[in-house]
Amino acid sequence: MTTSRRLADRKVAKFQKNITKRGSVPETVAKKGNDYPVGPILLGFFIFVVIGSSLFQIIRTAMSGGMA
Repeated sequence: MTTSRRLADRKVAKFQKNITKRGSVPETVAKKGNDYPVGPILLGFFIFVVIGSSLFQIIRTAMSGGMA
């Protein structure tokens, strides 16, 4: 699977052009602001489930007599 010299030169030129453009990202492309990947409702529900299940486990353990 050999590549022609012309194709290899084209690939090298393309990558060289990318290297010289490094760090010059326009402001509109860069992420800004507080864009959370999880919404506040889903986060609140997750916290409710975790804290609720831990409280339920504590109450159930207390009712059964502890670690006996």
